[in-house]
Amino acid sequence: MARRYDPDRRQRIIDAAIAVVGERGIAGLSHRAVAAAADVPLGSTTYHFAGLDDLLVAALRQVNGEWMADFARWVDGIDPAVPLADQVAELAEATLAGDRSRVELEYELYLAALRREAVRPIAAECLDEMVRLLGRRIGDERTARAVVAFMDGLLLQHLLTGQPFTSAAVRAGLAGALG
Repeated sequence: MARRYDPDRRQRIIDAAIAVVGERGIAGLSHRAVAAAADVPLGSTTYHFAGLDDLLVAALRQVNGEWMADFARWVDGIDPAVPLADQVAELAEATLAGDRSRVELEYELYLAALRREAVRPIAAECLDEMVRLLGRRIGDERTARAVVAFMDGLLLQHLLTGQPFTSAAVRAGLAGALG
């Protein structure tokens, strides 16, 4: 029997892993679950990814790439005439608006780095790139690092508590933190 040529199989596996994590969390990620979601033979997942950590790295890289593209567009649109706290509040509001499944997925993958050493450098690269982009735009890397940390904490707290978002509270908190 001839082997079927399937150049998109690896990408379908990554997409399926992202979908599985989005639906079931990291704990629900397995080669079997991903193979079923991607509609590929189980052996395909282990052919393309030696272990679940390799698959998580690929998934996090893809999710981070999408987030970084959005973040870079936001950074490019920063208006120096508008207080940074106001613009960060708008970004947080837009990120949390409506369906939160994308940001929940991003944090699910991001926080996998706490327990999975192979994933940690990918999460760190994303944070460093956010700081670099924002720091270059606002001219201060220390402030950029504080803003990125503030955003991470703020988004995670809202996801965990489910409390309604108030941009006024974010503006006031960030303005106080930034001085």
